[in-house]
Amino acid sequence: MSDVHYFRTMPASGPRSYPGRIAIIGDLGLTYNTTSTIDHLMSNHPNLVLLIGDASYANLYLTNGTGADCYSCAFSDTPIHETYQPRWDYWGRFMQPLVSKVPLMMIEGNHEIEEQIEKKTFAAYSARFAFPSEESGSSSTFYYSFNAGGIHFVMLGGYTDYNKSGDQYQWLKKDLAKVDRKVTPWLVATWHPPWYSTYTAHYREAECMRVAIEDLLYKYGVDIVFNGHVHAYERSNRVYNYNLDPCGPVHVTIGDGGNREKMAITHADEPGNCPKPSTTPDKFMGGFCAFNFTSGPASGKFCWDRQPDYSAYRESSFGHGILEVKNETHALWTWYRNQDAYGTTGDVVYIVRQPDRCPVEPDVIN
Repeated sequence: MSDVHYFRTMPASGPRSYPGRIAIIGDLGLTYNTTSTIDHLMSNHPNLVLLIGDASYANLYLTNGTGADCYSCAFSDTPIHETYQPRWDYWGRFMQPLVSKVPLMMIEGNHEIEEQIEKKTFAAYSARFAFPSEESGSSSTFYYSFNAGGIHFVMLGGYTDYNKSGDQYQWLKKDLAKVDRKVTPWLVATWHPPWYSTYTAHYREAECMRVAIEDLLYKYGVDIVFNGHVHAYERSNRVYNYNLDPCGPVHVTIGDGGNREKMAITHADEPGNCPKPSTTPDKFMGGFCAFNFTSGPASGKFCWDRQPDYSAYRESSFGHGILEVKNETHALWTWYRNQDAYGTTGDVVYIVRQPDRCPVEPDVIN
């Protein structure tokens, strides 16, 4: 039997009640960089941790425990391509000092797909984490929501059906309509693949998801979006449909937790780096929605020829972020680099809500 562990639950929902410090991490893995990330994170004493996909990278390890970037390539003739589940156990023991004291909420990433016999996917992800799916009216572990004080978190699935006719979209529409901004003024959404990343890696890969869902998030006034997947850090200005918009959300890509894959370095707007549109669709979800821009500085092009207006800050470094919601209108966002001394910040900004300028009138649900 393990030792007895305990943690403090979230404060009751209310406009003046917030967790002190919320840690945001993505694409964590189990490497030297992961160790640095978690050490830095724990020194910030968070009250809640959000893991935005790609936890253990067990799918990159063979059944003998050695690493392999392509399992099916290494054993192309085997009928069953199981991933190395003990890697999940190693990851869990490594994370125990943190997750035994602080609640962690997880959403799936592409490395959680882990296709097995009969094309079963996401088995380890669905079994190893707890999800308030039923409590939030969701029928899936791939998307759910919860409150933490005066914040309503919407955790979305980038690797399940997100079309307007699908279950996730219909659930999201009902969930957002029920949010009472007088009780939970802040609305935060997370999913794994980003919509507004300027790095060459995974550039516009989730465009079909953006086309399907962005209007709904904008209608209900989502304040902040957190993503992973791209192994670097980037923060946007408030943006909607690639245009600066004071009522759009701030998008933060924080897939820099410490994964064993390479760091994303090059940007799609740099000369010679713009990928071919045909290479961009997500391999698991399929579909093609990333066309040339029709207006603005990038009109007629697939990539910008300079850092886009919506991109406020970007850097290729491992690290983590801390969100501190101060009141109904102000939240402090801080990104910490691993290579810096403890307490040293890489990016700091106040995210300010303007409910008078951007009013939200929820629909009435019967």
